[in-house]
Amino acid sequence: MVRKIIMGALVSGMLVGLAACGETPGTRAVTGGLLGAGAGAGVSALTGGSPATGALIGGGVGAVGGAVTAPR
Repeated sequence: MVRKIIMGALVSGMLVGLAACGETPGTRAVTGGLLGAGAGAGVSALTGGSPATGALIGGGVGAVGGAVTAPR
């Protein structure tokens, strides 16, 4: 359980830090979605879950996070 919490915190921090890589909300959404999908699949695989489900959830969260952040 502690491992899941630590991994979730690390992934969340990475997504927040990298979500503002683009100049427009669209590019930030795509960047955040791709990073989130990769991170979600990786965390799911490490914790024994389904990588496909993790990628879907991580991609959705990353896309939303990227779209709502400011470019600077």
